[in-house]
Amino acid sequence: MDEKLKEAFHKVYEGESKAALRLKIFAKEAEKEELPQITKLFRVISFSEEIHGERALRMLREIKDTDANLKESLLSETHVAGVAYDNFIKLAGDLKDDTATNIFSNSRDVEDAHAKLYDKAINHLIGERETTYYVCKVCGYVSDGIWPEVCPVCSAPKDQFVEFK
Repeated sequence: MDEKLKEAFHKVYEGESKAALRLKIFAKEAEKEELPQITKLFRVISFSEEIHGERALRMLREIKDTDANLKESLLSETHVAGVAYDNFIKLAGDLKDDTATNIFSNSRDVEDAHAKLYDKAINHLIGERETTYYVCKVCGYVSDGIWPEVCPVCSAPKDQFVEFK
């Protein structure tokens, strides 16, 4: 594998690992605030980030209230989807590595879906309703309330999803 691609994958691994830890801590804070749906949302997306290689970090900052945590998470997901993955996709394309391009593209699309889930939470569209999440074990896609027959990001079949009640 090309050295630059290795470095790109290492950056993805480091970044997503840190996000998984941060979201677990955010989930604990939401639980203390007795916000069960927000608690579940953070745990589900944390699991998904672990699938990507345990990628984005709990930055050196204080744990804030759930509203601030949601806003921080939305900003982080938007940045990763819109900047980092686009650079990695370009690198893989320049190197004509279709596998790397596919992995980076899937991850970018999933990060964008995470941002949409956070946006719904910030806008109080999921705070009080009960939902079940389904996470694709192949690419980390998170479905809110619908168990897909096929993953819309990587085309994995239904049996590749983990259910979070």
